[in-house]
Amino acid sequence: AMSHLRALEKKGVIVRLAGKARAVIFPEELEREEIVDIPLYGSIAAGMAEAMEEEKEGCISIDIASLGIPRNSRTFALKVRGESMIDAHICDGDTVILEFREPRHMDIVAALIDGETTLKRFIMEKGRPYLRAENADFPDLIPARELVVQGVLVGLLRSGRM
Repeated sequence: AMSHLRALEKKGVIVRLAGKARAVIFPEELEREEIVDIPLYGSIAAGMAEAMEEEKEGCISIDIASLGIPRNSRTFALKVRGESMIDAHICDGDTVILEFREPRHMDIVAALIDGETTLKRFIMEKGRPYLRAENADFPDLIPARELVVQGVLVGLLRSGRM
């Protein structure tokens, strides 16, 4: 039991008071995780673009601090369907966490392109935006009419299956 206490003390999880039996305290610095509910808005195609449901399907509870997401950010989640982003290690069945904000060159985004929604890499070339798949089997998507970024990838939750 003493070796377990020493290990916990070494990791900073507990503080033992010298010369006192059973005198273990928890440091004030240990804060509880910041668990928040992020709305899940169905799924998004990581393949060819398609219409997206805009109705909330539920929530995902996550520790946003562990993903490096600021507490006040406006985030939402989508389930990934398809294989177009596998070279960016985003697989069919994963859940992406996205933030409502302006995209930068090379961000992975959920975007509405000519009325269809998809998950792709945002590319800005010579002042013109387009979307690139992270799988050579899928073409670049160049907007004919509109390109509206709906969210920028800030986190990824891997599905439990292999």
